[in-house]
Amino acid sequence: MISLPRLYAIVDAAAFPKVEDLTTFATELIAGGCTVLQYRRKTGNAGEMLRQALALKISAVGEVKLIMNDRADLCLAAGFDGVHIGQDDLSPESVRGIIGSGRWLGVSTHNPEQIKQADRDSADYLAIGPVFSTSSKAKPDPVVGLEGVRQARELTRKPLVAIGGISRANAASVIEAGADSVAVISDLLREPRKSAEEFFSILR
Repeated sequence: MISLPRLYAIVDAAAFPKVEDLTTFATELIAGGCTVLQYRRKTGNAGEMLRQALALKISAVGEVKLIMNDRADLCLAAGFDGVHIGQDDLSPESVRGIIGSGRWLGVSTHNPEQIKQADRDSADYLAIGPVFSTSSKAKPDPVVGLEGVRQARELTRKPLVAIGGISRANAASVIEAGADSVAVISDLLREPRKSAEEFFSILR
């Protein structure tokens, strides 16, 4: 079973018009202690995504796991360490067939039925959310709250990442509810190194 750090940082390309800004952000997160970074880009062509992903790969020095959102093909092309998929992407077993057994596979879930299914699949970890209201998705699923995290914990022994509206102000309550890790986008954007350090301090 894989081991997740308390903070699962998401690098959302939508926040960084220039690839240099994206890689600087990632470098600051790593300096702040982040060891897992997910590259997320919901729009744009595959060539541009690959260019950004390769730049991220070069900048991510040290023992850092890079996770590609949605795209198993780009995970392989960029030499990333895993893929994270949603409910509307390829099935976990299809993705596993593409990436092999050595890379991480994460699956987003939003309700008990999806958690149970993902627990049976070959996913290495599950994400549950949105825990709180979030502005990072155009059409978010219904908020599950801390009770949704507790319920997810009861339904799987796989590593559990909570996502959606998580900040330094509420992260500890999410871990207390049963999550192994918190995925964060917005609350890392300003002063990423300092923000990451504060998350790790809160979530010891």
